[in-house]
Amino acid sequence: MLAGKPAGVRCVQLDEENRCRIFGDPRRPAVCSSLQPSAEMCGVTTEQAMIYLTRLERLTAA
Repeated sequence: MLAGKPAGVRCVQLDEENRCRIFGDPRRPAVCSSLQPSAEMCGVTTEQAMIYLTRLERLTAA
């Protein structure tokens, strides 16, 4: 997404399994590369991870 991704909008680079299509690619945004997964972020389930990431997006929205 050339102008960035608004909070709450699914990244266009995610595939059907929510994996980044441009992981390791120099075009990958710096914010994505700097985001380090943790047990707190990932939780135990996909639902827990999405709750965390949604909250993070809300807290960092401009």
